[in-house]
Amino acid sequence: MTDFSDLIGGYRRFRDSEWTRQRDRWAKLSKGQSPKVMVIACSDSRVDPAQVFDTSPGEIFVVRNVANLVPPFELDGRRHGVSAALEFAVTQLEVSEVVVMGHGQCGGVHAAMTQAFAGKAPGEGGFIDHWVDMLDDARDRIVAEHGCGPEAIHELELETVRVSIANLRTFPCIPEREAAGTLKLRGAYFAIADGVLHVMDDDGVFAAA
Repeated sequence: MTDFSDLIGGYRRFRDSEWTRQRDRWAKLSKGQSPKVMVIACSDSRVDPAQVFDTSPGEIFVVRNVANLVPPFELDGRRHGVSAALEFAVTQLEVSEVVVMGHGQCGGVHAAMTQAFAGKAPGEGGFIDHWVDMLDDARDRIVAEHGCGPEAIHELELETVRVSIANLRTFPCIPEREAAGTLKLRGAYFAIADGVLHVMDDDGVFAAA
């Protein structure tokens, strides 16, 4: 198991090797960032976008949360971490692509499918429940068609990507840039068991990359 002392050991190895080897890159990055791609991924420890896509520092702007979900555009006066990151990436960094990446064996999807935290108080599962309830409509539709088994869970994992992309388009800055041809939304799904990345086409269908 990794603890904080292991992380410090990892930092020292990084500082002695990769940071030194890419010193010029880090010097350039110290003056600012200009990634062209934003990736919205799950917080799951097994699905690191930088590792999956084999990127270097400064190449992707990443936001991670439970089940790689994007909430719809809301003007409720509350704090919105995903919305703020999206707004920064699109309007300030002016990324040209936003990628939503789902994955296999997603705990957030399992919580949505089983409703394991329904009725729980915030701090005891309620925050999780209110977050994954963005998948309620999709879950009900999938359960009606596939039941509640492994196939249904896989379908809901894919649906996290479609739901998030639909919600992305509720932000005014997204469709206007899509219409202008300056922004492209993309969907992907990483299957942990076999290490295969699947890419979603314009019809919402996934195929191995």
